[in-house]
Amino acid sequence: MRLMVGLGNPGPKYAGNRHNIGFMAIDRIAADHGFAPWRAKFQGQISEGRLGSERVVLLKPETFMNLSGQSVGEAMRFYKLEPADVTVFHDELDLAPGKCRVKEGGGHAGHNGLRSLHQHIGEAYQRVRLGIGHPGHKDRVAPYVLSDFAKADQDWLDDLLRGISDGAVALASGDAARFANAVALRTAPPRSSKAPATPDPAEQAPVVEEASPDSDARSPLQRLLDRFR
Repeated sequence: MRLMVGLGNPGPKYAGNRHNIGFMAIDRIAADHGFAPWRAKFQGQISEGRLGSERVVLLKPETFMNLSGQSVGEAMRFYKLEPADVTVFHDELDLAPGKCRVKEGGGHAGHNGLRSLHQHIGEAYQRVRLGIGHPGHKDRVAPYVLSDFAKADQDWLDDLLRGISDGAVALASGDAARFANAVALRTAPPRSSKAPATPDPAEQAPVVEEASPDSDARSPLQRLLDRFR
């Protein structure tokens, strides 16, 4: 069994925030893979289903970001899970927008949600880092992550969420490389160098040469006969 956690803040006020991209990823998996309706449990919202042969519980803590570990720890104790059974989706300032990286263990890099998880369950869990870019200065980080994605972000954001959903079965089975490949096929699809260029209609059109008014299409014999008429 696997516990997949999306980090974010509860309520419509925060729904479109960059900080809530973890919630968005979990919501997309639930919707695309036919998970059960969301219900309240473990100080959050959970949805149960299967990804391939793996039983999976999706969790969105409603404790607010800096207390996320309370909710995750409660769910882990109930299902008797280890940190290695947990995958956490979260926003990542140090990755360019639309980038996605899977990481096992490590520090929290100042992320309040991860800091809370470290306090409650340790650091030996899997995290899926979802790039949102950096505002450029640490003083602008808080308002940046608590602001909604811009309209210009919607295309890459949708591609990223689609890729996460495409690769969810691989991620649940422990194949992080195949998951990453599924995401990449959405966010950076390969361009075939063998594909023929789109033909120019003007170049395809047959060339029709019009005869000049001064041109003479008669044979030499016809011209000779015409001189004696």
